[in-house]
Amino acid sequence: MPVTVMAAELRPVTPSLEFVGRVEAPERVEIRARVKGMLEAVLFRDGETVRAGAPLYQIEKPLFGAAVQQAEGELERSKAALTLAKIQRERAEELLARNAGTAVAKDQAIAAEAQSTGAVLSGEADVETARINLGYTDITAPISGRIGRSAVTKGHIVGPESGVLTVIVSQDPMYVTFPVSQRDYLQAQKDGRTGDLKNLEVGVRFSDGSTYDLVGRISFVDVSVDKTTDTLILRADIPNPKGILTDGQLVRVTLQTAKPEERILIPQASLIADQAGLYVFVVEDGKAVVRRVKTGGAQGSLVVVASGLKAGEQVVVDGFQSLRPGAAVQASPRAAGLINGG
Repeated sequence: MPVTVMAAELRPVTPSLEFVGRVEAPERVEIRARVKGMLEAVLFRDGETVRAGAPLYQIEKPLFGAAVQQAEGELERSKAALTLAKIQRERAEELLARNAGTAVAKDQAIAAEAQSTGAVLSGEADVETARINLGYTDITAPISGRIGRSAVTKGHIVGPESGVLTVIVSQDPMYVTFPVSQRDYLQAQKDGRTGDLKNLEVGVRFSDGSTYDLVGRISFVDVSVDKTTDTLILRADIPNPKGILTDGQLVRVTLQTAKPEERILIPQASLIADQAGLYVFVVEDGKAVVRRVKTGGAQGSLVVVASGLKAGEQVVVDGFQSLRPGAAVQASPRAAGLINGG
């Protein structure tokens, strides 16, 4: 029976641990209206990148501008009343000094001046509040990042009770958080030699099997272990200059725990599974022979063989579907050599 074979090959492999993680934006802000009014303009396009301070929404201003003028008018009246109160207090003090007035009149004048002073302070606060509310009619981006879909359009009445108008998430760098069991955590510390996990590289693999081309570093280890799962949350910072990583994305996280070691690699496609576990066919003296193997993690399209194979053994990678142990075979080497992926 004709089969295609490939030599089990030794290659440098970096020992790693793999976990399920989730991408998170370091900054995520919900945009809400802080004053109530009609929305006059939406000043962004859904999904675009905005910078901090960029205008997003504009609420009608006339009512809030009028409130500022009204507060300023009340402040001027309070200031005029304070001026009069000062004059009356000075006059009461002068009359009392000449024995032409009474202490009661002086005390009343002093109290009236104090009340007028308080009215001026209150008026200044009202003016400042009115100006702040006027400023809230221009809703701007508090952070830089990608902005989501707007929940409202021009003409809507918005206010604090309207809920979230849109969301902005930062883009570069991104966080990847993942739970690690206590056993794996201790192993990672041991393999990291110094015990400082921040020295370990973190890689990301997507759901389609492709690998993200940039690596990150662990930046945070949670202060307590989850008692229900006996896991510890770790977080890595990963560069995201092209915006490939998306907030909330589910990924596979690879933690590189030590220096590269020589390990045997074979294509994942050559593995066969049965009730007893995994095995491959190898060719010896023109016959198919079963080799039971134990694997030690994937390296792209390849798999690390922890035991069961020796370097150089001819592994059947094509044509093994109908093979039986001991069957005579005619082996042809794969011309392209070992599949790249390690």
